[in-house]
Amino acid sequence: MNLRQYEYALAVAEEGSMTAAAERLRVTQPSLSQQIGALEKHLGVKLFTRTPTGVTVTVAGRAFLAEAQIATTASRRAVTAARAANGELAGEVIIAVHMGLGARQLPQALGQLRHRHPQLQVTLHEEPDPADMERLARQGVLDMVLVHRVPAGCAFDVHALGEESYVAVLPEGHPLLAEGAALRLEDLASEGWIRFRRASLLDDYLARLLADAGLSPHTVSRASQISTAVRLVAQGLGVTVAPASAIPEGFEELARPLLPALAEPVLVGVRRHASPAETAVLDHFNQQNWSGMDLLARSASTSVSASA
Repeated sequence: MNLRQYEYALAVAEEGSMTAAAERLRVTQPSLSQQIGALEKHLGVKLFTRTPTGVTVTVAGRAFLAEAQIATTASRRAVTAARAANGELAGEVIIAVHMGLGARQLPQALGQLRHRHPQLQVTLHEEPDPADMERLARQGVLDMVLVHRVPAGCAFDVHALGEESYVAVLPEGHPLLAEGAALRLEDLASEGWIRFRRASLLDDYLARLLADAGLSPHTVSRASQISTAVRLVAQGLGVTVAPASAIPEGFEELARPLLPALAEPVLVGVRRHASPAETAVLDHFNQQNWSGMDLLARSASTSVSASA
């Protein structure tokens, strides 16, 4: 039994298919099946149940894979630490990110990081289900989280980066856009709303806002991505509220600030006893402007200047 077999089993569980896992791992399917069979023989239990459409994880498999994930994470961190001690930042940093958070700042920070440390890989878990994020945190899989609220079970050192403002987004030509003023949620009560995936943290936040305001507007559509929701709004399907920095470029003129202003803190959690790799990521995060309204205003100004 070896670490490679752990990684193979984790890939099969994530893909739900021997074929897909073999393609991802760049090994032949017979070789992968042989390794999984050898692992199951050594353990004395079946990790997977074969089905006509793929594989499912057994009860014993779930118990094994939870510990296998911890073991492979520890191995990855050991390699990263050893290389960092030799002056080289390499390996992998795993970050979980709330939907839409840092949509402009995150790519900038990671682009700068890549330029400075080309051997360092960053893997993002974008908007995992809250239960999944909590599970990943408890298992110790995550190195960092970029969030509004640190998930339960996440014993990380927390650093405040700034605040993320929320804006209303309306269809082009809407009368309220012409007024150019900040909007109240009550101004949008009679509109059809574009909401987000149920159980997502963003939709939970909107639900609380509307409930606190005593509003229950009609939901006309749901989207799993903020950029999709904004494009639906642009086509006249309805209105929405979203983080300012997540408004896609070219759609800034459809956004208006809210009154009273709505904002949530932007927090980055870093695992305790952080490695030089995670410290480098944090440094690049700290160099960004996390005020979504500033970024939105700057983009809108640039767009107006370009069209003049």
